[in-house]
Amino acid sequence: MNRPAENNPIIFTITAALRKKMPAARPGVGKGKKAAYRFRFIYRPGLSWSDGEIRTLVAQMRDVASSCFESIPEYQALTGLREELADTVIAVAWRKDGTMAGFCSTVLLRVDGVGDVQHLGLTCVRPEDRSMGLTHILTHKAVAGYLMRHKPVVGRLWISNCAAVLSSLVNVSLHFEEVYPSPSPDARVTETHRAIAEAIDRHYRHRVYINRDASFDGESFVFKNSVKDTVFQKNQGDVSYHHRNRDLNEFYKNLMAFKNGDEVLQVGFATTLAAIRHQLTRLSGPKKSARAGSRLPGVDEA
Repeated sequence: MNRPAENNPIIFTITAALRKKMPAARPGVGKGKKAAYRFRFIYRPGLSWSDGEIRTLVAQMRDVASSCFESIPEYQALTGLREELADTVIAVAWRKDGTMAGFCSTVLLRVDGVGDVQHLGLTCVRPEDRSMGLTHILTHKAVAGYLMRHKPVVGRLWISNCAAVLSSLVNVSLHFEEVYPSPSPDARVTETHRAIAEAIDRHYRHRVYINRDASFDGESFVFKNSVKDTVFQKNQGDVSYHHRNRDLNEFYKNLMAFKNGDEVLQVGFATTLAAIRHQLTRLSGPKKSARAGSRLPGVDEA
């Protein structure tokens, strides 16, 4: 049985170490303008929320999505269906005026022999809020919130991501563990990676917006014709969806045929200790300048 984080001495020790690394702040004051946002972690609202609460949440999410897409994709939490929201884990950011600035909606996929896999799914941030690094913050809160709820110290939370957005693919490879496919020379595919990929291919295409007629390459982990002629298809030459690291861009770019609507499926895992290690590295390392225009859907750096 997982122990609540507040009763876990290891978590207290780690939290104390993190606090020592962080500068003191007055109540209500955060890092730069990011203090202007109010965040909330929402766990499987379809299981317990009222119909009215669900309608309000989904209406706000669809309003954000309408600022990101020419037409709103009718899948996942955006459908408003209770059964869809029963398996979603969501992180939301609101501005001070109560307007939803962005959200990250992830889906829990049950895989035999593995357990629940958190599919990173759908992240939307209003264009005027993208320079604040919300895409990365929201994804971190969605994964860390679920991780702390179920695996507070040890164990792996397997994650998946399916995208044609180069910045998303690169950042997943950088911020999660043992990601495949990845430009890392140590990247390798294990039985668990294959089990998750096969489950998504055979059982969960409709949950992660993969064309039913797409073909899956089990070696490259590429869904061919996955999002052809949809709002998720990207233009290879659109640098606004590229990561700042050109070499890493090239690795993923060479896996896909953008004109055919291909997407790369990534599988990796997160752990509490690895997440804390990444946070300590970010706090102690040189400060990076924010990149205007976080890209959707997927993970982006603050």
